[in-house]
Formats: sequence, C-alpha cells, structure tokens
Amino acid sequence: MNTQTELAKIEQRAKIKRVTGKTLTYFFLSVWGIFVLFPFYWMILTSVKSYSAYNAEYTPKFWTMAPTLENYRAAFTTVPLAKYFLNTLIFTVVTTVIMLIVVTLAAFAFSRLEFKGKNLLFTLFLALMMIPNELVVITNFVTITNWGMRNTFWGLILPSVTSVFYIYLLKENFAQIPDELYKAAKVDGTSDFKYLTKVMIPISAPTLVTVVILKVIECWNSYVWPRLITDDPNYYLVSNGIQEIREHGFGRQNIPAMMAAVVVISVPLIVLFLIFHKKIMAGVSRGGTKG
Repeated sequence: MNTQTELAKIEQRAKIKRVTGKTLTYFFLSVWGIFVLFPFYWMILTSVKSYSAYNAEYTPKFWTMAPTLENYRAAFTTVPLAKYFLNTLIFTVVTTVIMLIVVTLAAFAFSRLEFKGKNLLFTLFLALMMIPNELVVITNFVTITNWGMRNTFWGLILPSVTSVFYIYLLKENFAQIPDELYKAAKVDGTSDFKYLTKVMIPISAPTLVTVVILKVIECWNSYVWPRLITDDPNYYLVSNGIQEIREHGFGRQNIPAMMAAVVVISVPLIVLFLIFHKKIMAGVSRGGTKG
C-alpha cells in the first residue's frame, strides 16, 4: 500500500512539474511573441490614423476610434509606388531565376562531378563568405560602372545572381542522395543534365523552394546596392521608394502616410513567409543534416 502511495505521489509531482514547465514555456513564448509582433501592430495602427489625429497625440495611443484608409490612397497617388512595385517584381523574378540556375549547376558540379582541384575550388568558394560585404560592394560598383550599366536593370541584377551560401546549402543536400543512383543512371546512358533534372532536383525540391523564398525576400528587401547603383527614379525599388517617400513624397512629418507605404510594401513578404515558413524550416534543416 505504501509503495502504491509513493508511486502516486511521484506521478503527481511529475505531472505538476510537466504542467508547470509547459505553463512557463507558453508564458514566455507569449511575452516574446508580443514583443515581436508589437512593431507590426504599431505600424498598421499608425497607418490608419489621420494626419491630424496622429499629431494631436501628446502621448501615444494604442488604438484609434476613427481609422482611415486615406493614407493608403496617398501612398499610391503622391509617389509612383506602383512603379516601384513593378521594378522590384522584375528585379526579384529575373534575379531569382538566374541565381537558381547558377547555384543548382554549381552545387551539382561540386557534389557529383569529379575534376581536378574540386576540393580546393570549393574551399576558396567558402572562403569568399569571410570577405566583408562592403569590399564586395565596392568591387561590384567599379565593375558595373566601367561596363556602363548604372541605372539599368542588368546593373541591379548581375551582382546578385550567385550566392556561396546557397551553393553550399544545395551541395550538402545533393550529397545526401546515394551515389548508387548516379552510377546506375550513368550505366543506363543518362546524361548528367538529365540526371540533375529528373532525379536530383525532384528529390531536393524542399531545399530549392527554401532557396527561392529566401532569395525573393533578399531581393525584395535589397537597399544598399540599388541605392548605390541607381539615381534614376525609373529604376527605384520599393525599399528605395520608402526613402524617396520620406524625402520628397509625404514629407518627414507625415508619419501615418509613410507607415501606410511600409505596410503595403511589407504585406507580400509577410504573406509569403506565413504560407511557406514550414518549407523554409524543413529545407534548411534538411540541407544541414547528414545521413
């Protein structure tokens, strides 16, 4: 009887410990979630406040009784925000497509093909990740300027069509595919390109989707390079458009209108991440796991 009582007490203490642990975990996650989401809430709240209501607030208010969409109308009529969207879409799509072709072929070469100096070359590729981005930007700027590509889409696109990190991620993913499949395909007379497109790419689809999504986010948020290589508003991207809005569109004091533009620009990426966040996590974890 005493033994049963002791076991019951142990189980009760273990249950209390589990419940307490889960409660504390969810509490801290909830608090952290509030801290993370609050800037987005504040951005949306500010965007639906009228200019007069916002300036009349001596202390910030966490709600509004008279929301308005006038700021969103102004975001598209005061500055050519729609044109910035189109420019960004062109830049993002073309850059992502070219980059995907380049990194896929490079990853296949490093993971399956045998050629002299492969390991040394791959080591040098990885070493490029240690070079500060500022040095790369300077080199790219001089090169693009000498080629006469300033204020062109190709000048925006070319420096972004490859990525050592994505090559490494895909190479590690391709390396998990058994060598026996490749040897069997070669025995059957399958070309390397056909093996890549028919076998490796379908198997590695989650990682490829991850690479595409991360590259889209990278291109959409690109600011330094477009700002440096373009001074023609016809080639401004949405990130540069925010600065243009701040300086020449709404004025530095019309914060609600600026927040409306930021919301419009941010929505596509937020929706994209919410839809594909599981694929992003799965692709990254798969690409970094051996076996």
